[in-house]
Amino acid sequence: MRSSNPVLRESTFQGLFAEGDRMTLNGTVAKTGLLLLLAVVTGGWTWHRFDTLAAAGDVAGAFAAIAPFMWGGLIVGFVLALASTFLRQWSGITAPLYAIAEGFALGGISSFMELRYHGIVLQAVMLTAGVLAVMLVLYRTRVIKVTDRFRTGVVAATGAIVLLYLVDIGLRAFTSIQIPFIHESGMLGIGFSLLVVGLATFNLALDFDLIERGTQAGAPKYMEWYGAFALMVTLVWLYMEILRLLSKARR
Repeated sequence: MRSSNPVLRESTFQGLFAEGDRMTLNGTVAKTGLLLLLAVVTGGWTWHRFDTLAAAGDVAGAFAAIAPFMWGGLIVGFVLALASTFLRQWSGITAPLYAIAEGFALGGISSFMELRYHGIVLQAVMLTAGVLAVMLVLYRTRVIKVTDRFRTGVVAATGAIVLLYLVDIGLRAFTSIQIPFIHESGMLGIGFSLLVVGLATFNLALDFDLIERGTQAGAPKYMEWYGAFALMVTLVWLYMEILRLLSKARR
């Protein structure tokens, strides 16, 4: 079994034998909630710092004040994501730190977007929560079944999107060229963002599937942190793509 979320792949639960406490669904849900809370707290701090300075009329100073936290959060979050992926036993430490770092980054990005498009952050948060709730219901009622064909399609499409993003990052870093429909509005740009939001949504189903199988397999207790971290990665991706989609629609 595979997941297009790189931290939940086919070998995630292979070779794991719990000698003590085992992974449970309730434990994973609780830890996911804790990670989200940590991200909200640090994101709220960055937001407040930006909003306070921007309200005083110093928008440039506000951005300069949060830039280290925003970029630092992105970089540290990426490093911690890699650490959590390859050092699953340490997920109890790396996953909360990842949530804290991503919170700083998302708070900075969100506050800047809110300044440009009033109300966009609340819309993005509500849509992300709504998508999560709907997908969970559809998965639990087996309206959506994670079959081999479903899994293969999501993996292939997500891999293509990741490759496209990497090409775009490389082009923007070393040239003045960028792939237009990733960043620009218009029918093509909005259609592309809708596609990516859809892929992130389907990744939630794959994450639910692997977390459920981990609990059924009796994986070690630390895998609750790992499963929560994996779901957090997808939720961060989904939120960012919804935020991008809404910004395109309002240009």
